[in-house]
Amino acid sequence: MMLLHSSPASPFVRKVRLAAAVVGLDDQIRVEDVDTRAPPPDFWRENPAGRIPVLVLDDGTALHDSRVIVEYLDHLAGGDRLIPADPVQRFPVLTLQALADAITEAALVQVYEGRFRPEARRQPDWVAWQAAKVARGLESLELAPPADPARADVGCIALACALGYLDLRFAGRWRADHPALAAWLAAFSAAVPAFEATRPPG
Repeated sequence: MMLLHSSPASPFVRKVRLAAAVVGLDDQIRVEDVDTRAPPPDFWRENPAGRIPVLVLDDGTALHDSRVIVEYLDHLAGGDRLIPADPVQRFPVLTLQALADAITEAALVQVYEGRFRPEARRQPDWVAWQAAKVARGLESLELAPPADPARADVGCIALACALGYLDLRFAGRWRADHPALAAWLAAFSAAVPAFEATRPPG
């Protein structure tokens, strides 16, 4: 059985877990929480960058970065499930994933600034810069949300997890100004039950 190193609230772990559920591989993955500030010794060997998620295969091979792991899951599932094979569809899906991941990263940076940096050393301008990235991404997606809320490709999965993280850490304030995105997320959640099943603890 594969092992997924996790943190309960990580949006990138949720992305991997959701992708695994969509392609029917979640029963082949054991999830194990890791404190990345004091991890077990093998964790540094598996991912020298010390980030999660990390997927450890049965032969001990470690894959890290959610994009790599999701591509591997798509491969295991036969391909063309999470990442379209047709280039006409493939590159828009991968571009949506990239934008959603960038929104998530910028949101995480804001959280980490408040959580880990002493108050006297916090950089409000840096936080505002990250918040602007999130705002621009959401504005772009509000104008053209994914057309089919039942389509659970890697782009839609990444977007759902990004919005879910904004709900978790920013009290869902994005919703008021982005009704089309909020409607898309509600429809995606209804069509893909694994999204609710992978909701992190509040």
